[in-house]
Amino acid sequence: MVSVLLLTFNAGEAINSLLTSIKNQTVKCELVVIDSSSTDGTPEVAMSYGARVIPIDRSVFNHGKTRNYGIQNSRGDTIVFITQDALLCDEYCIENLIKPLEDKTVAATHGRQVPKVNAKPTEKFARLFNYPEKPAIRGLEHVPELGIKTFFFSNVFSAIRRHEFEMVGGFPENLIMFEDMIFAAKLMLKGYKIAYAPEAIVIHSHDYSWTEQFRRYFQAGISFKKNLWFMKYAKSENEGIKFLTEEVKYLWKNNYYRWIVYAMIEAFFKYSGYKLGLNYNWMPYLRKKY
Repeated sequence: MVSVLLLTFNAGEAINSLLTSIKNQTVKCELVVIDSSSTDGTPEVAMSYGARVIPIDRSVFNHGKTRNYGIQNSRGDTIVFITQDALLCDEYCIENLIKPLEDKTVAATHGRQVPKVNAKPTEKFARLFNYPEKPAIRGLEHVPELGIKTFFFSNVFSAIRRHEFEMVGGFPENLIMFEDMIFAAKLMLKGYKIAYAPEAIVIHSHDYSWTEQFRRYFQAGISFKKNLWFMKYAKSENEGIKFLTEEVKYLWKNNYYRWIVYAMIEAFFKYSGYKLGLNYNWMPYLRKKY
């Protein structure tokens, strides 16, 4: 059995399109929705599509802990994760996503994300850079070549076998974000591999402001600092430089000249947030809060 785990909070009208796309998949799935006290009718809409809805108080939401709770309340041998702001591109998405799990050395897979039509150029590049058309299977042996990219894994659209999930203790619950990458690293340390399945496509992108990017990377720095064993295997600075270099080339090639300055300022906010997050324990207020 395959279980689809969807976390929701005031998903709005978009939830109908997502649930319809899940319902139309070639693989029939149990649908479990963990709803964080929505007030816009999201739980009722989910139930109308046959979902089992489990409400929680929004104050207790945690990316890792809430997903672990969802898995405890699902029955599938394979768990598919998807976020409420993603949309499956066709009826074969889940079938293509779980196919690499036929290889018993592969414990988890994640799909390809393509940007929304109205995504800004920098966000379009981010999707092209992080989600290429070529499939890949990564393990710990790829760290010297790929660095932190070895552990790249996104719960926006992913699948994990329950057995291996439980074996490594699930997602870490002491993190504010990036529980997916830390989890991927834990699997690799046990000798398993992560697959990237580009045929499994979802539409998903963000429109973060500079301050939102700062906050996101600040949280990334804190999450990584709390897992120093993770930092031993991969440092992210080189990947950041590579990303910015390729981004500038992309923007220039596609005549997005004014976006080059935007990208550089955005990179400054990202890097500043990340470095501050890595050193949060030097600041009493932040150390107490996180």
